[in-house]
Amino acid sequence: MTPADLSRTVLHAVRRAVAENALHALVPARVRVERTRPGGSGDYACAVALQLAGDAGLPALEVARILRERVAAEPGIGRVEITGPGFLSFTLDAPGDSDRAVLDAVRERGSAYGHGDALREEVLRFHHAREVRAAVTGDAVRRLVLSQGARVRISCDEAGQAGEAEWGLLGVTVDAYGTPPVTSPADPSAPLIPVRPVPAGATARELLERLGPDATRWGLLRPASHDRAPLGDELLVQGEANPLFLVRYAYARTRALTRGAAALGFTSASDAAPAPYEAASDAAPAPHEAESDEASYESPARPLLDLLADHPRVLLAAARHRAPDRVARQLEAVAHAFFDFHDSCPPLPSGDEKPSAAHRSRLALAEAAGTVLAGGLSLLGIRAPAHI
Repeated sequence: MTPADLSRTVLHAVRRAVAENALHALVPARVRVERTRPGGSGDYACAVALQLAGDAGLPALEVARILRERVAAEPGIGRVEITGPGFLSFTLDAPGDSDRAVLDAVRERGSAYGHGDALREEVLRFHHAREVRAAVTGDAVRRLVLSQGARVRISCDEAGQAGEAEWGLLGVTVDAYGTPPVTSPADPSAPLIPVRPVPAGATARELLERLGPDATRWGLLRPASHDRAPLGDELLVQGEANPLFLVRYAYARTRALTRGAAALGFTSASDAAPAPYEAASDAAPAPHEAESDEASYESPARPLLDLLADHPRVLLAAARHRAPDRVARQLEAVAHAFFDFHDSCPPLPSGDEKPSAAHRSRLALAEAAGTVLAGGLSLLGIRAPAHI
């Protein structure tokens, strides 16, 4: 369980307590959890009970007890204690259990892993100029905030100009044309939000003819909106120096591993109940490390597992900040970590080697990485080819 997961878990406990009339208080927009300070108890601490006590008309210790009942049984949480005047202190499950929960969540949610409802109360109205980078950025922002539960409407300055067909080829849709009012009469709480990246300096037609839709979208979205978008032929290079190629090649490699495993007659650990689960410790530690659980978690799998666990937080932050470039950078990091893991811990047996529990666990991690890569590319409006 990541800190973002823990924050959402506590927030859901607050909502349940309010819905069940155990608490009479306004539900906060978010709950802050922090690493426990030296000498403290547990892995993380949270002061939400003190925050809610005044509104609820209850002592903070009583609010903490109400919330502890609703958090303690959640997956990934080993123990919940009440400390001081009403702090909640959380001890998370052992890393192996947490890693398994992450891979199980990826498998269960598929390409929707990391989607949530944190923005479900928000109605967002975006508006952009009739310019290709603004249009593609607005479309990607729409996808991101929708993935977090928001309701969205996008408008563009004007219609009827050349390039409408090209925008369609880029996957861009617009709900309305013309400049709408700054505030909506139907919903005054939904102000108009401008989407204003640095312009591309080229038309949609020019970019499509030279780069195609996927490279065009990646080139427009990977840089932060306030930076110029490099749109040269480097976006078409078939090599690891091209981040788009790296990300898509990593995904294609995960699909090839699944096909290869099927040809050898075995599946991942997540398919093979009750196969042993070794996702975080399958890197074959050196003999002097074999008895150390702590050492095994410093395997080449660790960076990839941590990135997968952090993916929901990255998507939510990208949605909140209207920053699709954060998703692109996350996918690049996952791709690099996948190849490091793949090269150190091959998911497929070689030569006369028989498939083992370690191979099944490695394959489960590789497949989870592929799922995250495909889901992230989809949010950017880019295809994830199974073959490259």
